[in-house]
Amino acid sequence: LIAVKTADKDTVSEAGEKDDDSPKEEPWETALKTTAVDMEFQGRQVSVWDLLFSDYIPEEKRQELLELYRAGTLTVEELVSTTSSIVTDSKE
Repeated sequence: LIAVKTADKDTVSEAGEKDDDSPKEEPWETALKTTAVDMEFQGRQVSVWDLLFSDYIPEEKRQELLELYRAGTLTVEELVSTTSSIVTDSKE
């Protein structure tokens, strides 16, 4: 099993927590997590979210790309293209 670094997210709720208090996923997050990237990454197909939070994308660049995407400056397709290029260049 190959692990890809993802955003830190506590998946276990503590006793006494209400489900209503759990943070809702933003629509833009859902889009990134469900958009498959047309490339093989570490032996499997991944989402653009997985690529963004991989070790190949520096934190500063990740934040910049996410800001541009949330602002509507980058489309999902442009984000996929950019992250794919960064990963491909990093692997060479």
